[in-house]
Amino acid sequence: MAGKPTPVPPQAGRAAGGGVSRSPQAPRPASRAPRPAQRRPAAATSAAVARRFPGPRLTGLGTGLFCVAALLVLGLLAGALFGRAAQTVYGVLFLPVCALTALWVRRGDLLAAPVVVPVGFLVGLVPVAERGDGSTGSRLMGLVTGLATQAGWLYGGTLAAGVIVLVRRVRMIGRERRAGRRAGFGRGAGAGRGSGSGRVRR
Repeated sequence: MAGKPTPVPPQAGRAAGGGVSRSPQAPRPASRAPRPAQRRPAAATSAAVARRFPGPRLTGLGTGLFCVAALLVLGLLAGALFGRAAQTVYGVLFLPVCALTALWVRRGDLLAAPVVVPVGFLVGLVPVAERGDGSTGSRLMGLVTGLATQAGWLYGGTLAAGVIVLVRRVRMIGRERRAGRRAGFGRGAGAGRGSGSGRVRR
């Protein structure tokens, strides 16, 4: 008489079925170390900031107003703070205003920068010119004398504005030529593909 089959333990059944049972004390796989944050180079960061905050682009009228207003304010400050050295200080401050005027004018009005710079210099020179006895004639003579003695600053600032405008103009023409070449190359490639497909169809 055959005996009853012996029951198989559940762990043995899982092992026989091909399952793998992990012991509760089995070591867990080591977690991956966090990757260090990649730092962007300073050049890329500065370029992104420059794209986010583009420089102002003034029209010809806006360039003239900016130049005249800035030089008038600087002339008033120099005359109030520096006394006899006001004309020299004003001449030094005239140079960065010329550079900003040439950099901030838009591409279509580049020639306006070298034109408005001398006008702004004359307007800003009025507060720092010698007044004499306060009459109109003495003030006019003081203005003419200031123009004669500070002519170096006037020529230097106008020349700086002209050079910046010229460089911007040359770069603009170069970009337009490169864009025209790329457009022509694209049209030529498209025409070549079209003629090739027509030959295959024949």
